Amino acid sequence: MSTFKTQDGTSIYYKDWGTGKPILFSHGWPLDADMWDSQLNFLAERGYRVIAFDRRGFGRSEQPWTGNDYDTFASDINGLIEHLDLHDITLVGFSMGGGDVARYIGNYGTDRVSALVLLGAVTPIFGKTADHPEGVDESVFDGIRDGLRKDRAQFISDFATPFYGLNKGQTVSEGVLTQTLNIALLASLKSTIDCVTAFQTSDFRGDLAKVDVPTLIIHGTADQVVPFEATGALSAKIITHSQLKTYENGPHGFAATHQDQLNSDLLAFIKTVY
Repeated sequence: MSTFKTQDGTSIYYKDWGTGKPILFSHGWPLDADMWDSQLNFLAERGYRVIAFDRRGFGRSEQPWTGNDYDTFASDINGLIEHLDLHDITLVGFSMGGGDVARYIGNYGTDRVSALVLLGAVTPIFGKTADHPEGVDESVFDGIRDGLRKDRAQFISDFATPFYGLNKGQTVSEGVLTQTLNIALLASLKSTIDCVTAFQTSDFRGDLAKVDVPTLIIHGTADQVVPFEATGALSAKIITHSQLKTYENGPHGFAATHQDQLNSDLLAFIKTVY
């Protein structure tokens, strides 16, 4: 397997397919790099180099007890970029991975970055605060943490319904549901729980204010996990000259339910960058 060591010695797994301008993908919770296989294969076949990694604590990466915070995640991304000596990168982040790539820009700038894509991202701020009352209430995150501690397998199995919008008319195969559960159960329970707190409490408004590269924001209008009006709609207002696309009635997991549309939209955007 392809791996590299982070600053604190954690081994991180990554995929590196194809040749050409690099596109680096950061996955959502509680998944790993395999969620991107359709996008990776599609873009690699069209002349791009695609890289996707398993976040620390998830998939095939090591499971440290600490470091499940966004500054560390951004440091891990920086380590991968330096390990592969990547330049002119398009950064793509889905859900909590949108926070990873935003914090990377906030902490390390855009010298190596040509473009940014935020897909159903938790940016600019996910949880409810005094100055973000439209955010998700703390009780929701408490319920997630409690559900994971009590019966993670059943919680993740049930979570697939709102994630993919199965209760709102969307469909995915039994294979996708099986893969989702299998991927989630590879992760450290500690990291899975800690990440809930990380994306609940992190504020990315300062990070987004530093974005000075072309940006594509895609969000489902029927996202039951990361509500569009409290996240994606606000990110588009903060990032000047960003392009916002909404998938009508799209759920959070639109990388699966709207696979072909997403692949096409990514390719079209990337062609404008390169």
